[in-house]
Amino acid sequence: MPQAYPPEEALERWLQRFVDFIVAKRGLAAALHSGDPAFEALPAYFDSRFEPALQRLLDAAVTAGEIRPDANPYDLLRAVASLCMPSSDGNPAAVRRLVALLVDGLRYRAADPQGAAGPSHEPDESNYR
Repeated sequence: MPQAYPPEEALERWLQRFVDFIVAKRGLAAALHSGDPAFEALPAYFDSRFEPALQRLLDAAVTAGEIRPDANPYDLLRAVASLCMPSSDGNPAAVRRLVALLVDGLRYRAADPQGAAGPSHEPDESNYR
């Protein structure tokens, strides 16, 4: 996908396909957290496939100056998976809009075309306790 689309578009398309995967595998989350030893290796299995693919997309988008450089695949995969958790309305379109907002937020500190960094906002981690 990275060569078929500009880097940021490829990233967003990949994350939207990840939404499709999560939505299609709703029962998988319960199995992964069931404590059943048969499913013990699955999180590492999925991480070993998804994280490198997403890292390549992130690297391309950062190099192109389209997204902020501090995004990492682990955080993004967890964020998207969390957004896919069943909501009261069960609306996949709402999840897609939320993922689009998430990707838009990755642009916040991306360099502009002249190479100057965008506005910086470092989160105050004391707010997360």
